[in-house]
Amino acid sequence: MKSRVAGAVAKASADRSLPPQPGGRLQPTEAGTALARLLVERVHGSTEEYRRCQDAAQQRLDALGSAESSTALRVEGALHLARPAFLPPDEEGYSRLRRLDAGLRVIEEAFPQVGTDIEVCRLTCMLLEGAWRTRALAPPREQEQTAACTCPLCRRLPAPPARTLDDYRWRHSAGRPLTVKTWPHRRELDSVLTGGWSWTRQMNDLERDLGHRHRFEDDILVFHEYKRVIDTIDTTRLTRHVEERLAEDFSINSARALVSGLFAAHKRSVDEYWLQQHEAGNVVLPQTNPLNQSTYSILQMLDCLFWHVAPDTELWQEENLASLLLCRAIDDMADVRADALTGEISNFWLADMPTHTKALYAACAIAIVKYGCMPEAHDPMWNTWLMTTTVVWMGLTGRHALWFDGITQGLPPAEDCPLCDLQPNSCSGILTHGTTLTIAPRRTAAGLSPRAAELSARCRVQHPKAWPLFDAELHAFEALHGPWHGSTDSAWEILRRTYIAAVEASGAEPSLERARQIQEDAGVVGSEKFHTLHDPRTGREDTALLAYMFGGAHPHFLWNATGYRPTGVAGDWLDG
Repeated sequence: MKSRVAGAVAKASADRSLPPQPGGRLQPTEAGTALARLLVERVHGSTEEYRRCQDAAQQRLDALGSAESSTALRVEGALHLARPAFLPPDEEGYSRLRRLDAGLRVIEEAFPQVGTDIEVCRLTCMLLEGAWRTRALAPPREQEQTAACTCPLCRRLPAPPARTLDDYRWRHSAGRPLTVKTWPHRRELDSVLTGGWSWTRQMNDLERDLGHRHRFEDDILVFHEYKRVIDTIDTTRLTRHVEERLAEDFSINSARALVSGLFAAHKRSVDEYWLQQHEAGNVVLPQTNPLNQSTYSILQMLDCLFWHVAPDTELWQEENLASLLLCRAIDDMADVRADALTGEISNFWLADMPTHTKALYAACAIAIVKYGCMPEAHDPMWNTWLMTTTVVWMGLTGRHALWFDGITQGLPPAEDCPLCDLQPNSCSGILTHGTTLTIAPRRTAAGLSPRAAELSARCRVQHPKAWPLFDAELHAFEALHGPWHGSTDSAWEILRRTYIAAVEASGAEPSLERARQIQEDAGVVGSEKFHTLHDPRTGREDTALLAYMFGGAHPHFLWNATGYRPTGVAGDWLDG
């Protein structure tokens, strides 16, 4: 029976002759409350091992000198915050939900082990339907007239650049193919999407191989979510492989993949439905959405839980959930304006929440990138390389706004920079009890390790104007990471064409063309050098350094990607 599950799910999902929606189902507002309650019940707090590793990391930093003063910024736990009311789905929405239920029932009958995932899927899709309809039909609310926030973060928010539709021509899901395949000796999926997944799995699997490194039954999501990639994949062969593996070697993650595949298909269908309504003139979709901090977080959970499946014992660990959520927020930094055009509902930067809250989440992303550069961060859990690999992967495919939106004219001063002084933080309570960001003078290493010193020396000779800043950031990185033992040749080639090129562009005359050249070359150097990050001897070292330079180093190109303003740009050809 299990070998026929995928086919049965597809048949149930395609059945459009289902009876009307019964009145007993939870409505979107109640579904959001039920989903938050379910997540609160499932989340596991920090383990003793995780707390011990965090303490060890802090003690190592304190040995470099304690901070004389600090500023604390509180981030409230999203699951415990109030949620807005949403309109119920329309007739088409109820029809989609009933088709979803039919597919979920097939999976639940065969695999009762994933009952929680199935319930999360049901509630999430009801919430999604309500959020879309509310966005389309609810009258626009007056903008709250609030005084400008004077916190250290909001004072540093960048001015968003004006964009045209052509500025997003780079944002295609197919991306730039990697010229050196993730699996050089086998004919497998060769795209930036699956390349990033396999890379993160390999980074995690070096000590604890869970068998995820070359598995594809966990990647069903690809076929529903990324239409452009489907054209390059033999879906028939892969689907048959999935069914056979389910029959012969069942795993809970394989069943989760089926649930997440149905969710992805439902999400795509509701997105397209409302975009079609907009295009037909039946509704006018604003370039905002009605999600607040809580609804955004819970709406993302099923999607996030699937992207990088942790071992079952760690799936609901709050540190794992925090990294998943913040990876989604970092992805939204790059996609915000494109999503405003294509209608994507679940984008944090379009959500209806205070600017200060968004600034806090962007700061959390930087703090967790810094935390991921510390060796102590990777001992307690399997899925701990996710944020670092996400930042590097996006930077090396030209998909991240790191270079595209992040090049501002004129370098901001590094002295008393609150973003430089953000202390590393796992942000583990961002969903539950909250977390506190700390701004305090950052530590720096007294001297550089031999390989880091070689990077500094090359920069001093080849790019003398960028050298003082680059050298200072290497000292700050080694304070977090300890002595660096990466590959100087490949790391230098990447950094000189990304971070250093962007630093030099920031100090030169304003040039959109120069920004685009750096962005496009980031994809080229990624194609050339991505395979070096798979080296078991130096790959993790290089990844940590690149993550810091792309996500935490001054002048904070990642932070400069947070600016957004609605514009008159129109069009819907992009991959939403």
